[in-house]
Amino acid sequence: MKSFYHYMMKHRHNKSSDPLGKLARHMYEDHSFPNDSTDYNEISSYLELNGDYFDGMSTFDLAWELYEEER
Repeated sequence: MKSFYHYMMKHRHNKSSDPLGKLARHMYEDHSFPNDSTDYNEISSYLELNGDYFDGMSTFDLAWELYEEER
């Protein structure tokens, strides 16, 4: 099963105005991000506590929904 991080890396090269692309680029640059996780609660908690680059949970929720659809 592909981790959420690995799923998001396909969005890394999206347009700079795309919120999923922005999130993916920040995740890529965050060396403490839980790269191997497939757990919503773990990633959500991490972003809430450490995601100072993060615009809001609505972007994460959208990304998670798309991730779930592909799993």
